[in-house]
Amino acid sequence: MHYPHRSHADMAGSTESAVMVLLVDDQAMIGEAVRRALGSEEGIDFHFCSDPNQAVAVARQIRPTVILQDLVMPGVDGLSLLSEYRQVPALRDVPIIVLSTKEEPSVKSAAFAAGANDYLVKLPDAIELVARVRYHSRSYVALQQRDEAYRALRESQQQLLETNLVLQRLMNSDGLTGLSNRRHFDEYLEMEWRRALREQSQVSLLMIDVDHFKGFNDSFGHVAGDEALRRVADTIRDSCSRSTDLPARYGGEEFAMVLPGTAAGGARLLAEKVRRAIEALHIPHDRPEPGSVLTVSIGLATLTPKAGQASLVLVDMADQGLYQAKKGGRNQVAVVAATGSAR
Repeated sequence: MHYPHRSHADMAGSTESAVMVLLVDDQAMIGEAVRRALGSEEGIDFHFCSDPNQAVAVARQIRPTVILQDLVMPGVDGLSLLSEYRQVPALRDVPIIVLSTKEEPSVKSAAFAAGANDYLVKLPDAIELVARVRYHSRSYVALQQRDEAYRALRESQQQLLETNLVLQRLMNSDGLTGLSNRRHFDEYLEMEWRRALREQSQVSLLMIDVDHFKGFNDSFGHVAGDEALRRVADTIRDSCSRSTDLPARYGGEEFAMVLPGTAAGGARLLAEKVRRAIEALHIPHDRPEPGSVLTVSIGLATLTPKAGQASLVLVDMADQGLYQAKKGGRNQVAVVAATGSAR
């Protein structure tokens, strides 16, 4: 059985947080003695459970801030009961003060090992009992408040992080196509250029331009032009085979792909894949002649950075390749070697 006692101080509205004490002891005489010791104290609720088999269930129900636990009770091992409290998430951190008739160090050691926070030989002096009950209760409440504040802080930090990630994506993205914008392209290329300089690895760059796009807008309108750019952008994005590849809208109808750690041969294969995939979209165009489809020209350059060499060198080389692809008849890939020649 168990019965609660609410002190008169609670009725008067004590400013101190209520202490919830659960005493688990098979002797009613002990329960009455503890009740009297705590009864005149402000802000203390007292609960007595004389059936140790019900102790965990009662504790889960009343959520005490302190448990007073007898060690020797008929039919139940007090040490095992301590372990049972600790296996319940809601009771894992509740302070437990063991009450025992034994003063032996080995008994105390076993109690602490099983999960006890304090040890008193019963019956303790009322002043000492109240002091320890208040001390452990305050520590527990402070822990709960700190954990709650920490959880709230972590949730707030997570929400802020997610918001910042969304804002970062918006800042780095082109509004029409969703690819990286020019600013992010510049930052990413510079970052990968420096990495390649440290590791002496290759960086490839594709510059991609939609053929006869001004004529497309003139013939089909800007709404159709925007939709065509979106489809081209989706195809470029889908062609990226690695997470480190960066597709970007360079400006207008021009796109770019940064390919870190990619040799010229692999970049050439990817460029041809992009060119063929965009041609295969079969977006109708009337240039260079009626019945044509939308195509792209691609310039490709690959470099292993040298000390003192700027990443703009790679951009200039890829631009030269793009110019050669346009000059050569469009809808093709032109590769610029480190010597500056196109092929």
